[in-house]
Amino acid sequence: MPHYVYILYSAGIDSFYKGQTSDLKSRIERHNQGGEKYTKRGIPWVLVWSTEKASRSDAILLERKLKNLSREKTITFIKKYRAGSSPDALLLLKQ
Repeated sequence: MPHYVYILYSAGIDSFYKGQTSDLKSRIERHNQGGEKYTKRGIPWVLVWSTEKASRSDAILLERKLKNLSREKTITFIKKYRAGSSPDALLLLKQ
């Protein structure tokens, strides 16, 4: 079963959230409906990057690496690897 690793951005709190899931659409909806404690105060969240991994273990490994990136390195990563993401969403990033 494929898993997704993703990065969300909230312009309201100028913050990124990095996670992994087997159902990307549903997970983003939960973030934006206030169903997740950590992301509740940042609504709305916009998907700025995502990728599909073959297994949950691969997704977790990548998620951990992403969570260890500094803010500056996260922005650089998104700009470099944004092929699967909405270019318009990147315009929201404050630098």
